[in-house]
Amino acid sequence: MSRKMSKNHSPRENDPYYDGVPDYMIDVYDWAYVDPKWARALDRNWVVRVLLFFNDQRLIRAYLNEIREGTRVWQVAHVYGDMVTRAAKKVGPSGAFHLTDITPAQIEHATRKLAGMDWARVIRADASSHADADQKPYDLICSFFLLHEVPEEKKHAIVNHMLAKLPRNGKAVFVDYDNPAWWQPIRYILKVVNHYLEPFAEAMWKNPIQHYASQADRFTWRKTGFFGGVYQCVIVEHKA
Repeated sequence: MSRKMSKNHSPRENDPYYDGVPDYMIDVYDWAYVDPKWARALDRNWVVRVLLFFNDQRLIRAYLNEIREGTRVWQVAHVYGDMVTRAAKKVGPSGAFHLTDITPAQIEHATRKLAGMDWARVIRADASSHADADQKPYDLICSFFLLHEVPEEKKHAIVNHMLAKLPRNGKAVFVDYDNPAWWQPIRYILKVVNHYLEPFAEAMWKNPIQHYASQADRFTWRKTGFFGGVYQCVIVEHKA
């Protein structure tokens, strides 16, 4: 969407759902994450399943399998469906699950899903600058399909901040799009989708995730591909 289109959508100067939301999100992802009506409509497991071409469960498991009960986990953005609930439950009451997001609509949905879990906190914060109030390190930090939705400079900022927050014995998990194989027909569907709806996504086809880390050589990068290269899960740890 163009800037003109987003401005003409509705008067937003006093709309709390748009307060403090970055311009690029309003311009490009208003329909997906910012407008509360769309957020209510899209926050469904079946929507996630269709958007991920029925690979949702294996990709979610790639993240959940890294969570250990009683650990401290930071998920850097809200995800539609029940994944955040499953992640928080796996952490359990002996640990801590923190979920951040920059958009009020997503904060609202995450808060509803995690209600009653005293060990779970929902925090409105930018993934590139979030600072935990109690300053305790996170054992696991996860970005689940966030990087492809942010501009290049934001990709660098998010990856570097996640790694800066990672303790020596911690893990960072990135689940996102990758560069589909030439023979994968989904590649050509995504070409069209990216052109019209995901202007920041095709950078993931050109650059490995470590490209966005300013000190990538300080870490190990273990990558698993899925669905003919459409998706990737990258586990990052400090080098011994």
